[in-house]
Amino acid sequence: MSNGYLLHADGVPSERREAGVDEDRKYGSGHAFLDGNLARRRVASIPFVWWDTAVRGFGLSTTPAGAKSWILHYRRRGKQVRKVLGRAEVMNAAQARAAACSLLAEEALDGLPQPIKASADKATLFGEFAPTFLAEYGRHWKPSTLARNRAIIKELTSVFGECELAAIRRADVLQWRDASVVRQARFNRSIPVLSVLMQYAEKAGMRLKGSNPCKGTPRYKRELPDRFLSAGEYRRLARALVDAEEAWPAVAAAIRLLLYTGARKGEIEGLRWEWVQPPRLMLPDSKTGPKIILLNRQAQSILERIALEKREGLVFAAQARAGGKGGRPLPLDYYWSLIRKQAALPDVRLHDLRHSFASIAIADGISLMQIGRLLGHALPETTARYAHLADDTVAAAAERVSGSIARCLGLAA
Repeated sequence: MSNGYLLHADGVPSERREAGVDEDRKYGSGHAFLDGNLARRRVASIPFVWWDTAVRGFGLSTTPAGAKSWILHYRRRGKQVRKVLGRAEVMNAAQARAAACSLLAEEALDGLPQPIKASADKATLFGEFAPTFLAEYGRHWKPSTLARNRAIIKELTSVFGECELAAIRRADVLQWRDASVVRQARFNRSIPVLSVLMQYAEKAGMRLKGSNPCKGTPRYKRELPDRFLSAGEYRRLARALVDAEEAWPAVAAAIRLLLYTGARKGEIEGLRWEWVQPPRLMLPDSKTGPKIILLNRQAQSILERIALEKREGLVFAAQARAGGKGGRPLPLDYYWSLIRKQAALPDVRLHDLRHSFASIAIADGISLMQIGRLLGHALPETTARYAHLADDTVAAAAERVSGSIARCLGLAA
């Protein structure tokens, strides 16, 4: 017996005889686990193929003349292919099965990106792989992200450039981290880029799977600056903007728009008239992708006052021509450094206007979820940094609730 088939002297299973199969047919087939014992059996009187029960398409082909060959039958791009792996007297069953599995694996990857193969006599260095990674993976980044990460990869190459790509370990990354103690922010921005590069190297076959040395490497904990304008500081800034409006009307308008919308500096600097669709700004791209900024009455009034006859190009241009076309985006940081001195706010960044927008919203009882939507945060965790600002609001709400309960109990004074 062999897997349910009773072999007769001619090698044809009895099941085929009982089913009335004509013995004069030109070929026959059966199924069994292919091993050395089966390969040594006497051949059938007709061409016969034993198909392996473990690897689909793997078989042992025999002829009445005694020739035995290991074969593999598979599909390549929609067409049936039969390949001879080797003669049974030269290749044993285990070797033939391994060859079949290897060929099936190659066919499964047909049409997919192939691994980058390292030279047999020279290991690939980090500095050699970095340009390849940047060329192949960098095309999926935004232009601004590509420019920033190109500088980061250049710096990483200065650290790991002469190291073998496959030999970089977590200890090497930790040593680099310890050396970056005076540049903690730079390290925190660089470690994700290095991690992505290592993941790509794994997919390209340049490193072992699951060997990313950046995994588990802690970033430096840094206190994020929480600078919020007080009511008095808002008044000083308002007076400074009135003074600046005569010399730089577009600058004053842009900063007021930042104040009223909580938008990012780059979103206002690069704002174009095509995206102004009151009561919204329809930004096709931002730090977190496409974004809608809702315009309140004050923000709409600013845009209406600076609207020209022909609305095209940049809304705030450094060198605007007639009709608002052309020019470069306003360098708001430059003008802000002058305006904040006039307002006696030397430690306030333009981005702090965005934080202040959030703090005012919380003070007015607006929920964190709504604030996240107003600011265009992609993750709730980003908005959660403002949660502590809601403590006073929650405490006041608790006081009102407890006061109402006390009155119901007749305990109110």
